Amino acid sequence: MSKPIKRVLLTNDDGWRGPGLKVLEDIAAQIAEEVWIVSPDLDQSGVSMSISVHHPLRVHHFEERRFSVSGTPSDCVLLGVAELMPEKPDLVLSGVNHGANISDSVAYSGTIGGALTGTLLGIPAIALSQAYHAGVPTEWDTAREYGGKLVRELLAKGWPEDCAMNINFPALPPKQVRGVAICRPQRGSIGGVNIERREDTRGVPYYWLGFQRQTEKVTGLQSDVGALREGMIALSPVRIERDIASSWQVDTGVMASSIGIDVTQATSQSPNSDVSIDH
Repeated sequence: MSKPIKRVLLTNDDGWRGPGLKVLEDIAAQIAEEVWIVSPDLDQSGVSMSISVHHPLRVHHFEERRFSVSGTPSDCVLLGVAELMPEKPDLVLSGVNHGANISDSVAYSGTIGGALTGTLLGIPAIALSQAYHAGVPTEWDTAREYGGKLVRELLAKGWPEDCAMNINFPALPPKQVRGVAICRPQRGSIGGVNIERREDTRGVPYYWLGFQRQTEKVTGLQSDVGALREGMIALSPVRIERDIASSWQVDTGVMASSIGIDVTQATSQSPNSDVSIDH
């Protein structure tokens, strides 16, 4: 079977030793002639789209087309595209994450962050995650069995340029998967924050952060949580924009006036030069 793309860039947030990265490499080999890996050297779960701005990045080139980076998944994609690869990739794949990236977790996921960074660079991107149950072996074969086929289908059909695709595989063996559900991340799975306070050997406090989960409150096949619960592969588009304008409207002219801005005067005068915005 011919391969639909020339070059693919892989990253993840579990680090280059993460077992899901080998699964992703197997998936990528089915659809691309060249597979490039640029992944974090350590676990970067929960970093979302963050980049490193307060320390330099170290790159370890350990095999042909294989690199690890002392940074985040977004760092890896940026370095891979702008520095390490000879040409821009045709696709970015991020994962396969150990654990589902669904509901509220989408906002924190480094796996999703890596994919969205690819989207910002104008590259089609897909995040892949394998759900699991605590104390039970992870069903990596499910992602391996269906991942390549799904990616190939998505490449053939296409998706909006401002979106990354988010694929979550259920915690089931391949033969028990019931189908594919087009759905969306639905908020409500985070019920609170867990903070565990400890002290180091000098008595200085430090903290571990985590979430209290309540996924039972998210229902319906239209949600990614509900789709996984029903044994379906959850396929959902994600993007940076949250469509705030469509659900929250105010009269901005009135707002500007109330804080002392003369809208008439401001719009009649053009700035003399382009405004520079530093991030």
